[in-house]
Amino acid sequence: MTSRFDPKDHLIVALDFPDARQALDLVDSLGDACQWFKVGLELYFAAGNRLIEDLRNRGFDVFLDLKLHDIPNTVASAVRTATAAGASLLTIHACGGAAMMTAAAQAATAPGSPRLLAVTVLTSMDSVELAGIGIPDTPAVQALRLAKLAHSCGIDGMVCSPEEVATLRSELGQDALLVIPGIRPAGAALNDQKRVATPESAMAAGASMLVVGRPITRAASPIRAARAILDEITAGAPTT
Repeated sequence: MTSRFDPKDHLIVALDFPDARQALDLVDSLGDACQWFKVGLELYFAAGNRLIEDLRNRGFDVFLDLKLHDIPNTVASAVRTATAAGASLLTIHACGGAAMMTAAAQAATAPGSPRLLAVTVLTSMDSVELAGIGIPDTPAVQALRLAKLAHSCGIDGMVCSPEEVATLRSELGQDALLVIPGIRPAGAALNDQKRVATPESAMAAGASMLVVGRPITRAASPIRAARAILDEITAGAPTT
């Protein structure tokens, strides 16, 4: 028997705010329309683990997007701290290398640990940006290289752009968790994202979860925007 598809399991709302009050106001405005929320660097520096605990106490799941990139021991310690705070997902940078990712994966075997996601190539980067840091390959080639490395180190899934999701799904299999930022409903502004897709097309390509920020958080009615995106997720979900 297959479990019932619930689009709320596949949408992560990015709480890109400078303080906890604004973030929680947005959470309250969404009611029960959303289950997952992303806490990134800006908000984490302002509110810390207390906000994660607050969201968990309200019954929500937290994607802690810190993109950890340091020596193996430091990253492993940070994974254990995130476990204590109650995060369900946590990002590390795949470009930190095999030793760092292996140490993180080992630290995440403790009970209650978050699932780890390796960031491959930021969705704000294109081939020109990569060339500027000495990488001559396209984002797609670099993302696949890093994803394979992360997968071999025991990392649960990847953060990648919509342009890479189909290839990574094919290469890594159905069990890999593929979390996709750069999601814009049809007609929405691109802002600083360069490699984007609609919710429906990203799900159809093999995405596991979609990260959406400004199209919801800056909408005139965030709850209406969220529900419209949930409908697009359902439309793009593979049928069984």
